[in-house]
Amino acid sequence: MGSPLLEVTELRTYFRTDGGLARAVDGVSFHVHQGEVLGIVGESGSGKSVTSLSIMRLIPRPPGEIVAGSSIRLKGEELVDAPEKRMREIRGNDVAMIFQEPMTSLNPVFPVGEQIAETVRLHRRVGKEAARARAIELLGLVGLPDPEERVDTYPHELSGGQRQRVMIAMALSCEPDLLIADEPTTALDVTIQAQILELLAELRRRLGMAIVLITHDLGVVAEVCDRVVVMYAGQVREQGPVEAIFRDPRDPYTQGLLASIPRLGRRMELLTVIPGTVPNPVRWPGGCRFHTRCPHAWELCRREAPPLFRAGTGDVVAQASGAGTSAPTHDVRCWLETHPERRASP
Repeated sequence: MGSPLLEVTELRTYFRTDGGLARAVDGVSFHVHQGEVLGIVGESGSGKSVTSLSIMRLIPRPPGEIVAGSSIRLKGEELVDAPEKRMREIRGNDVAMIFQEPMTSLNPVFPVGEQIAETVRLHRRVGKEAARARAIELLGLVGLPDPEERVDTYPHELSGGQRQRVMIAMALSCEPDLLIADEPTTALDVTIQAQILELLAELRRRLGMAIVLITHDLGVVAEVCDRVVVMYAGQVREQGPVEAIFRDPRDPYTQGLLASIPRLGRRMELLTVIPGTVPNPVRWPGGCRFHTRCPHAWELCRREAPPLFRAGTGDVVAQASGAGTSAPTHDVRCWLETHPERRASP
């Protein structure tokens, strides 16, 4: 597969709060290859969005900080200690991001076309007319009807799905190699969700860009992603090819997420839920961070934090990011990998 386009290794992003040090992202590693779609899933509070903002170097300082020892390499270039001037060149040109809520991300007092054109002028050094023409072209590319008219429309005059398409157009304005989409279908009805996901898949095929798709919806992951990273309490719980994760989920947290998905044709009085909530990042539990909610937890889980294991073997993963030219691996952070006899009886 060649060298990764993006390689995140031992990423730690902490926030100083009145209550103490919040370790929002605490040793996360993964990689993304050119043209690949990687899904990052987990409950709210798992660290997904903070991970994406760390990649873009948009963590507010203070109170946030990417801790020494973290590494974020894009096309081989280290971003953690890159000068801010260099990061402004990278954002938009090499990596772009679609934020969760387009209504709060778009400026309400400027037409959407002008906001797209501003990005083009900033990075491509072109005139106003050329930038406006590019904005119209992009609005057409993302499937917005009548782009010549929509270019002068204000955000409040568009529907939620149309605003999300504008955000995608803005992110694609300089043809980045990597697109980070943070909950791109949040607050959209199911029909518009399907259209946005199909649009992202089509743009990936047409432009060959890589996508990091951050979501809480495993159904979305199954539809569009090649690999998936399951996060919980600031750590990677499980990662691997989508087919392997859905066919043979090894971590109890992943199993709980999959079991909570309603399925057509199956009658249930109550939906399956994972008891409890994601703990406070200022006070992560000792040992395995999921043990307070896990049906399989025993004394070892409460006492000692598990490393990442290669699924089915019990071998500790030496390089947590799994980067390189080898085939994608299936890794899991759970002591059940070394004690498989305990799987049978929660």
